[in-house]
Amino acid sequence: MPNQMNELHRLIEMVQTIEVGLVMLDKDYRVQLWNGFMENHSGISPNTLRDRNLFECFPELHEEWLKKKMEVVFTLQNRAFISWEQRPYIFRFKNFRPITGQAEFMYQNVTLFSLSSLTGDVTHICMIIYDVTDVAVNKLQLKEANAELAELSQIDGLTKLYNRRHWQDLLNREFERYQRYHEHASLVMLDIDFFKSINDNYGHVVGDRAIQHLAKLIRDSLRETDVAGRYGGEEFGIVLPNTDAASASQFAERLRQKVERSPLKAEGQNIKFTVSAGICMLDDEIAQNSDWIRRADAALYRAKETGRNNVQVYTKDEDSQ
Repeated sequence: MPNQMNELHRLIEMVQTIEVGLVMLDKDYRVQLWNGFMENHSGISPNTLRDRNLFECFPELHEEWLKKKMEVVFTLQNRAFISWEQRPYIFRFKNFRPITGQAEFMYQNVTLFSLSSLTGDVTHICMIIYDVTDVAVNKLQLKEANAELAELSQIDGLTKLYNRRHWQDLLNREFERYQRYHEHASLVMLDIDFFKSINDNYGHVVGDRAIQHLAKLIRDSLRETDVAGRYGGEEFGIVLPNTDAASASQFAERLRQKVERSPLKAEGQNIKFTVSAGICMLDDEIAQNSDWIRRADAALYRAKETGRNNVQVYTKDEDSQ
């Protein structure tokens, strides 16, 4: 008997000191066991909870959802696992771990399993609550870092618009969408007039600032669905979904006027510059996306040839020149 008592004492001590939460409930969800881990993190003693309904004591628990999980365990007498990725926590315990101190609460994995009597009847359900805050926070930080890297791979460092590769991928998607649905879409290609003279007169640093200044004006002019990117050097491309040539011309003209009225402040002076733009609306004669860009570029070339600081729409005449 003394050996059995010692064994029971050690077992109870282990249950109370183990670094996981142990909760045992009867079939009416009344608390039968609430170990030291649960007491430390909840601030509620086992004696306070003994024989009380878990969901009445913790109304913030997702009762309907958790009961369904438990009923399956009771019925099938199997185990159920709840990952923090499904639900960050069951019990909203504050996080006190120093390494992951930025986490507001404890992320938890939970295992549910049934307990049977000597006669084989399922009488209780046990919950094991694991603190996985370190693992969860590290995984979330890695996911965030990967998302940032993915975004950086799509962004032009100077302008913060899409880089050419990613912009062309998005242009390709719009071209494919047109082929399926035949909804209007227009492409605007524009660049800075006499950009070389800006570099020659003020230096390449100011030239870069002029490109950044134009990029900001473009960004401020976009709708949510529009896609703008740096095509190369001082040239930009803007895809305008659900936009015909007339509406694209209005967009480009407003942008042209905005650039003309918004000089770059650099080197202690206001440096004025202008842009020219070419527009091409998708139609069934455009067989591939490179033709779409080529035609918009042809309209841009005509804008340059006709005095710059203007907007031109592609016409079939461009192909005969």
